Amino acid sequence: MDRLISLHNAIFAPVERLGDQVIPLLARLIFAATLLRYYWNSAGTKVWDRKGEEGILDFFTLESGTYAQMFPKAFEAAGYNTANMGFHHDLIAIAGTYAEWLLPLLIVLGLFTRLAALGMIGFVTVQTWVDVTGHGGTLGALFDTRYGLIDERALWIVLLMVMVIRGAGVLSLDRLFGLTPVVRQVPA
Repeated sequence: MDRLISLHNAIFAPVERLGDQVIPLLARLIFAATLLRYYWNSAGTKVWDRKGEEGILDFFTLESGTYAQMFPKAFEAAGYNTANMGFHHDLIAIAGTYAEWLLPLLIVLGLFTRLAALGMIGFVTVQTWVDVTGHGGTLGALFDTRYGLIDERALWIVLLMVMVIRGAGVLSLDRLFGLTPVVRQVPA
């Protein structure tokens, strides 16, 4: 039995050491492949007028649909008139829209990855709350046989937690700029 354990440890010790750097890199690649365009397209719906007349200044203006997406009940109560929305709604809408571009970009580049992933966890949490309370989405339940909103968002958050805990991995601007602390393994 001791030989089997020694063989196991000899095989998987290098894999575990490699995993410390590869797992966060893979998490960033999966994020880029599955969620980057989702969030960038979502942010785009908040600024592009969809009339084929987009210009560079459209990046700095919000479409009225932004308020319908982010504050559906408040926007309805305001008679679907953006002028009737409060300044705090404008501030939240602007910050949320640009966060949908900036935070995913930082994650993909591996720059300030831990902070960006933490920001995305907050974003996903607020997004889920709005989907349920504002748009009538059904949260669902964990540990049932259905795949619902809670299942999807829990997977997203776990992916982001890998980056919060482990950082960006080997190929990252965090590593290049020395923003990743080097953890020295103490021999057992």
